[in-house]
Amino acid sequence: MNQPLFLVMGVSGSGKTTVGQLLAARLGRPFYDGDDFHPAANVAKMASGHPLTDEDRAGWLATLAADLGRWEQAGGAVLACSALKEAYRQTLQAGARGPLQWVFLDTDPAVLRVRLEGRTGHYMKADMLDSQLATLEKPAYGLRLTDDVPPAQLVDEIVARLGLKS
Repeated sequence: MNQPLFLVMGVSGSGKTTVGQLLAARLGRPFYDGDDFHPAANVAKMASGHPLTDEDRAGWLATLAADLGRWEQAGGAVLACSALKEAYRQTLQAGARGPLQWVFLDTDPAVLRVRLEGRTGHYMKADMLDSQLATLEKPAYGLRLTDDVPPAQLVDEIVARLGLKS
């Protein structure tokens, strides 16, 4: 039986991983971070300060789309993924039988910059933020949340607005 998939999206530093992990724990579903599925060449490119192209992302998105279908059949999951463009979101949606539950974390660029400047141990640095913001096509569907409240409160809002049982 196919189970709902939740995709927490936004640019780097928006809180996708934190909110996604909390949501997955609350729903009793596995959590996956899209960053963990990038091929080594993509990680090296971003770590060197170069933004990814659509071509760079194509294989990564295809892998995630295929995995979404498997996760759906296995009982659902929560995926944190930037999903910056509508075409990327369509590729991801094509991997699932049912509709993805989209949660867009829309964060102020100044807040994003502070977060990324304080981040350690991640290949995505603050100097790459402008390229992500330029690429972002904000979705006109799903939940759109600002993260001006603690992550646990965002998860409460997601659960309430989607009418989920947790």
